[in-house]
Amino acid sequence: MKRRIWSCKARFCYAQNSAIQKPTLSAPFTSTAATASLTKSDGWDSTWLDASCILQDKDLLKKGGPDSKTGIYVLDLIESCALEPDRALFTNLIKKCTNLKRLKEGRLVHAHLMSCFREDLVMNNNILNMYAKCGSMEEAQKVFEEMPVTDTVSWTALITGYTQSGLLEDAVVLFPEMLRADVKPNEFTLSSLLKASGTRHNNGFGRQLHGYCLKHGYILNVYVGSALVDMYARWENIKDAESIFNGLVSKNEVSWNALIAGHARKGEGELALSLFSRMLRKDFKPTPFTYSSIFGSLSSTGFLEQGKWVHAHMIKSGSQLVGFVGNTLLDMYAKSGSIEDAEKVFSRMLKLDLVSWNSLLKGYAQHGRGSDTLELFKRMLSIGVNPSDVTFLAILTACSHVGCVQEGEYYFQLMKTYAVEPQVSHYVTMVDLFGRAGLLDQAERFIQNMPIEPNMAVWGALLGACRMHKNLELGAYAAQRIFELDSNDSGPHMLLSNIYASAGRWDDVANVRSMMRVNQVKKEPAISWVEIKNCVHSFVANDDIHPQREEIQKMWEKVSTKIKEVGYVPDSSQVLFYSNQQEKEERLQVHSEKIAFAFALLNTPPGSTIRIKKNIRICPDCHSAFKFASKIMGRDIILRDTNRFHHFQDGSCSCGDYW
Repeated sequence: MKRRIWSCKARFCYAQNSAIQKPTLSAPFTSTAATASLTKSDGWDSTWLDASCILQDKDLLKKGGPDSKTGIYVLDLIESCALEPDRALFTNLIKKCTNLKRLKEGRLVHAHLMSCFREDLVMNNNILNMYAKCGSMEEAQKVFEEMPVTDTVSWTALITGYTQSGLLEDAVVLFPEMLRADVKPNEFTLSSLLKASGTRHNNGFGRQLHGYCLKHGYILNVYVGSALVDMYARWENIKDAESIFNGLVSKNEVSWNALIAGHARKGEGELALSLFSRMLRKDFKPTPFTYSSIFGSLSSTGFLEQGKWVHAHMIKSGSQLVGFVGNTLLDMYAKSGSIEDAEKVFSRMLKLDLVSWNSLLKGYAQHGRGSDTLELFKRMLSIGVNPSDVTFLAILTACSHVGCVQEGEYYFQLMKTYAVEPQVSHYVTMVDLFGRAGLLDQAERFIQNMPIEPNMAVWGALLGACRMHKNLELGAYAAQRIFELDSNDSGPHMLLSNIYASAGRWDDVANVRSMMRVNQVKKEPAISWVEIKNCVHSFVANDDIHPQREEIQKMWEKVSTKIKEVGYVPDSSQVLFYSNQQEKEERLQVHSEKIAFAFALLNTPPGSTIRIKKNIRICPDCHSAFKFASKIMGRDIILRDTNRFHHFQDGSCSCGDYW
């Protein structure tokens, strides 16, 4: 809407022609139709008419001309007395500065406003809010301290500003001061304080604030209730979060998002997805934050069909592929085994940031596409995107997974060029790089020369390499270092036991198992999952409780017979206890991933891709069997274990057997 402001030069024309009445400028955004009939014959100078102006909302912060004293056209008009300082005008100027985060212009408006509205509470609150929203908390605090009187709005603006700026302690300490000043908080004050409490560790203040909300009747308020749900969800206290959520008479997108995000952070993808479905049935519209949380939770589960369903819903709802949603979607596809879909998302994103590049780099690395990883990294550098520690971790992981030792050493040194300080994870990956390549002595020297103290992960990488290359002495040494740091982790115990078993040292195997019993260390059971028609099925080794167990057993026996005919030989060395050859071979055939594969063959269309997820590394025997099975059964098999993805296709694996 156009708002016309007549130059105040017109007010002085009565000195030349007293018959003409001075035009009224009671509001700066008014227009006077009568002035349209004024002509030079009526005593008006045409230069004065040229000085009149028409301001639109978008022109409020228009820059002044070459001779501008203030830098803003409207303020120049005020200083030249061509425009009266008016409450409505200043209110709109402040609002514009706040919405556009124009701090420089906001300071200029503040300086002019104080000459007329220094004692005005509403105007001071507007200025305070402007500084807070623009992130200048020092200036916001100064305005607050200089205000002759404050109210709930003043305190809330300051508290909210500190919270949004990440200065959580400063926000929290204001609350008792506010109460001592006899100023009552409102729902927005409490919501901001609860948000600040949620981002801190589980603490007494947050619970006290919850008690205050109960005592003063705010617990059913949708804003306060949503903030309470978010606070408890961030503390991973999902039971309390759900209790408050279920007690809310009125819910909004924020309360739904808070609980969904809480489940997602805990890795409870199924519960997050179930809550998302409930949200849709209640006719609440998901926000970008909803989709981001869901995609993030599905990244941890790795179930592709569910992720595709949510993605399809997002497309149908008309939601844009904004930055953080696109990044979580890309990550979800990569971690669910569809690197091709991840590439499509990457290519279609409107704006790429460092997280986008890192997500695809990590995806390539986990899928064993080393050359693609390095090419993408070069492309990233060529357009001026500076790498981070996450970038280099992806590069080193890719080198480790394909055995590019020299390239890995080069990129590790390149970190210095970009002033990226190596973290523990980078050292772990370098040990893994040397270890996988069989350079165990070099891996040990690298650990000895590390500028930081090696932790369990570093020694664990060396122990895993010793298991791979059957180096008993160095493996025992690495295991001992781990036990000194933590004797309750089952992984190192099992690796050491396996090393001894591979060497036929059964007494040492018995000693390790005895140590596990004494320390009450329990071995993590091997579990495999397969997703069919949006339903997830899980299997353990020698699974005999599944409703289709007989059909599954017959199917795998059929597959086993066929792959043996074309060269598959069971690797009995993977059975790490003393028994005869026949018993060892029988035990190999009931591994959880083989059962999952047989089940998928029974329940999916011929020729479709089979996707399996496993909670521990795939064993060499299953790896060999799946290579043959992919060719004989005409199926692509994508298996995700704890370290990487294996794409079995037409008798070969994407890892090139380097794992």
